[in-house]
Amino acid sequence: MSTPSAAPTAKTATPSRWRALTAHHLFWPVAVLVALLLVNVPFTPDFFSIKMTDGHLYGSLVSIVLFGSPLILVAVGMTLVIATGGIDLSVGAVVAITGALTCSYISDQADQNALSGVFLAIGLGLVAAVVCGLWNGFLVARMGIQPIIATLIIMVAGRGVAQLITDGQIITINSEPYKLIGGGYWLTLPFSIFVVAVVVAVTVALTRRTALGLLVESVGGNAEASRLVGIRSRRIKIMVYVFCALCAGIAGLMISSNTSAADGNNAGLWIELDAILAVVIGGTSLLGGRFSIGGTVIGALVIQTLTTTIYTIGVPTQTNLVFKAVVVIVVCLLQSPKFRAKVFGTKFGPKSGAKNGGTAVAATPVKTVTTAEAAPKMEVS
Repeated sequence: MSTPSAAPTAKTATPSRWRALTAHHLFWPVAVLVALLLVNVPFTPDFFSIKMTDGHLYGSLVSIVLFGSPLILVAVGMTLVIATGGIDLSVGAVVAITGALTCSYISDQADQNALSGVFLAIGLGLVAAVVCGLWNGFLVARMGIQPIIATLIIMVAGRGVAQLITDGQIITINSEPYKLIGGGYWLTLPFSIFVVAVVVAVTVALTRRTALGLLVESVGGNAEASRLVGIRSRRIKIMVYVFCALCAGIAGLMISSNTSAADGNNAGLWIELDAILAVVIGGTSLLGGRFSIGGTVIGALVIQTLTTTIYTIGVPTQTNLVFKAVVVIVVCLLQSPKFRAKVFGTKFGPKSGAKNGGTAVAATPVKTVTTAEAAPKMEVS
């Protein structure tokens, strides 16, 4: 007579739910983001306060999103490139080229506030960014050059091009319409937040509501197999590099707009490294395949919040990069199931019996069979 299985108790159900929660790819990035925000409270008691001044919202949280907007844009574009198994080191140079070309054109106008001149300047800057993306995609997809080498070309030469455009000087402009992009406000919020929201929403819609996201993941998983089943993997690769450069171009408009100046040497300097860190913190593998746009946005906010925290708590300037690196290493380690299992035990690690993060398989009783039963039977159909 078989006995009914016992109902799960609260003690067994709670660890199971907690393990499932910690296993979610966004749990640890969000936890680190919250922890970084809370660290600022003892040093800035009104850190979470948001005030309305002259019809605009001000506060530390608003500033984090405002100054993190260019990084979010670059990181979103970088996510799709990494999802195909590539990398783009040229985004910082594309930021500089876009800002330099746009500000240079506006500075030559008799009326810098003329909308026609501002729109034309923005168009020229974004076209230059797209050309850089097409060049990177051509070298990677058509010429077969390794992505890190192909994009390194513009990373090095692009800075020189930006300085040629500005004649090695910092170009300053005084254009109110252009300043709206990175330093203006709309509906009480910074205008750049709306730009980022639109770009992220369109990206999510195209990659999760259509087959495009699956194609990108397929190319990143195995480009040759994708080509053999009819997926135009070369076109997909070119497309993601163009999109990444376009996002970097918009970020370049934001940065130059916020300062009303173009600095070909320092604009977007090392932003490519922060973008890669944001993608990794968000849970996207550098080997390609599955990606997470939401995780990348959270990762970018972690990087920007960390930068704000460094200045808030008074970390010495000469050690802030080391402090930043330590925090990033901790975040990456917390995302590793094997590391959590070794340090915290099975409560935070993968499920018992699971392999490589998979689900545990319940043990089944082994039935003893005789030699006659074990022998295969031949059937003729």
